Amino acid sequence: MAPIEFALIVSLLTIPVLNVVDLTMYAWDRMQVDNAAQMGVQAAWATCSLSSNLPATPNSYANCSAMPTAVTTAVQSTRLGANVTVSSTTEGYYCVNTTSNLLVAVGTFPNTKPANCSSVGTASDVPGDYVMITTTYTYTPIFSAVSIASSLTSPITRQAWMRLG
Repeated sequence: MAPIEFALIVSLLTIPVLNVVDLTMYAWDRMQVDNAAQMGVQAAWATCSLSSNLPATPNSYANCSAMPTAVTTAVQSTRLGANVTVSSTTEGYYCVNTTSNLLVAVGTFPNTKPANCSSVGTASDVPGDYVMITTTYTYTPIFSAVSIASSLTSPITRQAWMRLG
């Protein structure tokens, strides 16, 4: 193979290879943001699942004051570190809709907990106290000049849910 042919082949393959690298890094970072959100809700559960701590989020974490620090520490324990942040922490009462098998909000804090799930499910079901953690990370392509990854969603925002009590 002549040097000119070799140079032409290498130059034609460079941009696709750089795009594969960027897309792979984007996918990896998205998985890390998913993992960070899941670690955040697990930390919320581990910190606030005792009935004396519930509800955990109203009035600036009045009942579970250790939750914000525990969640932030857990979220930032991934490879992304302090670059991933907790965008929001939401807590509410949810029931499973018997028709769609999806969680449906039936009460928010600081309102009182509904007595049952009759509005969306069966009256014998008791609403669960769920917390949702939303995490955010801004992805920056490594090869932004030639990367199609720069057109992907950024910042990456992911959510995770956990039943507290």
